[in-house]
Amino acid sequence: MNLRESLTIENNRLKIGSFYASDLVKKFGSPLYIMDAEYMKAVSSAYVKTMNKYAPGAVAYASKAFCSVATSKLLCKQGMYFDAVSGGELHALNRAKVPFDTIIFHGNAKTRYELEYAVVNGVGAIVVDNYNELNVIQDICEKNDAEAFVLVRINPCVAAHTYEAVQTAVPNSKFGFNVYGDALDFISGIEKKYKNVNFLGLHCHVGSQIYDASAYTQAIEIMTDFMVKLKDNGIECDILDFGGGFGIYYTNEDPKFTPQMYAEQLGRVCALVREKFKEKGLKDSFIISEPGRSIVGEAGITLYTVQGIRDAGDQHYVAIDGGMGDNPRHALYESQYEACVADKAGEKMDKISTIVGKCCESGDIVTKNIPLQEANVGDVIAVFSTGAYNYSMASHYNFNPIPPVVLVDKDKADYIVEPEGYEDLISRDVVPNWI
Repeated sequence: MNLRESLTIENNRLKIGSFYASDLVKKFGSPLYIMDAEYMKAVSSAYVKTMNKYAPGAVAYASKAFCSVATSKLLCKQGMYFDAVSGGELHALNRAKVPFDTIIFHGNAKTRYELEYAVVNGVGAIVVDNYNELNVIQDICEKNDAEAFVLVRINPCVAAHTYEAVQTAVPNSKFGFNVYGDALDFISGIEKKYKNVNFLGLHCHVGSQIYDASAYTQAIEIMTDFMVKLKDNGIECDILDFGGGFGIYYTNEDPKFTPQMYAEQLGRVCALVREKFKEKGLKDSFIISEPGRSIVGEAGITLYTVQGIRDAGDQHYVAIDGGMGDNPRHALYESQYEACVADKAGEKMDKISTIVGKCCESGDIVTKNIPLQEANVGDVIAVFSTGAYNYSMASHYNFNPIPPVVLVDKDKADYIVEPEGYEDLISRDVVPNWI
């Protein structure tokens, strides 16, 4: 466990803020996503303070990691910009009253409806990822008497040391214009052909869950070389957005981070960018970083109630009232987590256990063969580092409700996503009159 001031063990019991985990289940039920506001504020504010040292620049929270109206409002108050990847995320940010000029809108296959929502509401920048987008953006601007500001996503062809599924800058990636291919020609034609579209600069993102800084070093070298090439062709970049992807702690195989350590990691990347600008005769452009997982990942803890215990061969199964519907990451990536029996958190973990869910799939595993305290039916199990890509990828598989989300901030705890019931599952069902 990567314990901290807002995640502790007291009297052998796991405590989140001022609340024992099992008491949160008594009050709000299970399964239950918990988000630790104190930790989110600590990481985000550390990032913003660090970026301010390398101004001009901004830290944009990658909403795809976890998006809700409440957390968007919370992070906005910390001085964050935002990275959105869908119309739904744009709408949540709008509802949270996030200033739209602080939003960067991403996506490799944005729909016309999403682009229109972004343009009409005055989004800060659209990250263009293909040729067709510019035609659509120009048409939207003409029909709405508007203008759009764009970054161009560049693929620097850097293979980050992470899961293959979350490497986003390999040569055959679905994202961006190849830096060694048609990127220069594409950018050269933007303001010549599209009178309502303003080119601001470049974006790149090498992947997610990255610990090895060499990927950033390579990408920044390549991106700043490309900025020189653009300059030689009469094109200046006002912005360089170098993406996000900082890794977090999931198990004891991963480094343990503090908010300050994340900030120092960002600082090293920002310092390198500024150094390369100076070295290559480039202007001090506005720089943007887009962390997501590192802000919300460890802030999230999912609480479950044990429904059954089973030994089968060499496997000791602890069956819970959730599973791959609320956390599909093991099924997708064989991701591992640490967990504990919440009211035995201080006791020795001497039972190798596999935590499994209630879905009709043998692959419905939350985490496999991990040390755990002896669990009994009715115990509360806490699974750590579930704040990123759990709720955001949750589904109604097997027609189960998606768990609610509770935000804990020291001595306060309230729903930020209310519980679903069975009626919610069929609330949009209709029966044609011919049945």
